Amino acid sequence: MALRFYNTLTQQVEPFSTRDNVVRMYSCGPTVYNFAHIGNFRSFVFPDMLRRWLRARGFTLNHVMNITDIDDKIIRNANAAGKSINEFTEVYTKAFLEDTAALRIERPEHITPATAHIPEMVEAVEQLTKAGHTYVSDGSVYYRIATFPGYGKLSHNDFSGIRAGARVDNDEYDKDDARDFVLWKAAKEGEPAWDTSIGNGRPGWHIECSAMAMKYLGEQLDIHTGGVDLTFPHHENEIAQAEGISGKQFVRFWLHAEHLSVESQKMSKSLGNIYTLRDIQEKGYTPEALRYLLGSVPYRKKLNFTFDGLKAAMTSIERLRNYELRLKTSHFPEGTNDALETRAQTAVKAFDEAMDDDLNTAEALAAVYEYVRDTNSAMDSGEFKAGNVAGALAFLARFDSIFDVLKPTVKAGSLSDAEVETLIAERTSAKKNKDFARADGIRKELLEQGVILEDTKEGVRWKRA
Repeated sequence: MALRFYNTLTQQVEPFSTRDNVVRMYSCGPTVYNFAHIGNFRSFVFPDMLRRWLRARGFTLNHVMNITDIDDKIIRNANAAGKSINEFTEVYTKAFLEDTAALRIERPEHITPATAHIPEMVEAVEQLTKAGHTYVSDGSVYYRIATFPGYGKLSHNDFSGIRAGARVDNDEYDKDDARDFVLWKAAKEGEPAWDTSIGNGRPGWHIECSAMAMKYLGEQLDIHTGGVDLTFPHHENEIAQAEGISGKQFVRFWLHAEHLSVESQKMSKSLGNIYTLRDIQEKGYTPEALRYLLGSVPYRKKLNFTFDGLKAAMTSIERLRNYELRLKTSHFPEGTNDALETRAQTAVKAFDEAMDDDLNTAEALAAVYEYVRDTNSAMDSGEFKAGNVAGALAFLARFDSIFDVLKPTVKAGSLSDAEVETLIAERTSAKKNKDFARADGIRKELLEQGVILEDTKEGVRWKRA
């Protein structure tokens, strides 16, 4: 079954391929005016799992993610904090990269801060002017959307009744409000500005992504990802800009992640339900539990975040870790059960088909848990043989190459694996010498470090809590 995705542009699920096995992918990154929240991270975990699956399917990635470090909100908040734009955004850019690392989100091949690409944006505006798509008003340059007949093809809105000459200066505006949008903002007192061939000023938000995407990926992208809230106006405007320059289709596949709500409510400051990764960790949850929860619901379905759901995610991860530990430490009968080898192949096939089906992560997880249930039963009954271990571990590794939750997050200052093994060996020696006080002391010491020991007839097993 072919790899296929739902394309917002065509509103259809379509087979995916590229002309040269390279996937040119662009993901809208953060606007660094605050710490990213769990709703933002759904939009970042999704393309991470997407790129991992594309690679598993034999593709090579050329992936770009922007960092918007200049826009209306940033200027407003930086001024309120009495900081320069660079001082202000540096804090939140660093925090974002730390958080994505904690969530095991792979770094794209290119991370592109907007302020490092002002020349590319100026050039893009100049090309649009040359093509007849712009006009100047009060020193700012605007895109005249009436010059682009395809405007609205991504959001599937009918903008035929737009008011000619109506324009908007803000980076974000109402979803039903199609107006000429600003490409280059004339300099204002108290705002950063660049002296360029198109005037002294700064870029509008929308031109940033088009200019940087085309710089690193060329005139046509294979995939563009982002939250569903960016479909209009941001992505609609990206299309108008890029296709206004090149005359070619800008993006072949548009993939949009749905909204996240918290306890069935929209996230808002007034409700106090906007959580960052740091908030989640302070409540005792691990980054991998949040990653699991965010990835467990297919990206095109709305996700209702609850703390009960986060607890369930931790329980699910623990179940898989215990299964992996059982595979690695148990002594199974010699030989191979051919029926269980076939069962492993069936599980891989079910997992792969689910992921090929527009990243249906829920069905992929179902394939994992059905296999774990069946093989645990086979272990209990003695049917699972030593020769079946490799197939089971390979399937678990395939799952974890995408979900990446099996390895526990090790807190700074925690014992290394080698240090844990050394203490376990010392405890074993103490027990042999009947120094039970020392053996119990080591168990307690390890437990305080978050390491749980289990004495079995086959030896000592250990895991991190």
